[in-house]
Amino acid sequence: MRCRTCGGTLRPRNTDLPFKTGDTTIVILKALPVLQCGQCGEIELEQATMVRVEELLERVDAAAELEIIRFAA
Repeated sequence: MRCRTCGGTLRPRNTDLPFKTGDTTIVILKALPVLQCGQCGEIELEQATMVRVEELLERVDAAAELEIIRFAA
């Protein structure tokens, strides 16, 4: 696949990414499988991964300021 930003090659890797789910809530997903551009560093998520991320984020405690979740497909 090609990067939408620069046209570089996207390579699979695992990384930790933060998601802001509310005014005061941040969720960090650990070991998230992503596609990262070797040229500019842009990150993309595959559709199946994004569906799972959305499911995980829907279950987050809105009262928590920070939650860390290990991603499991």
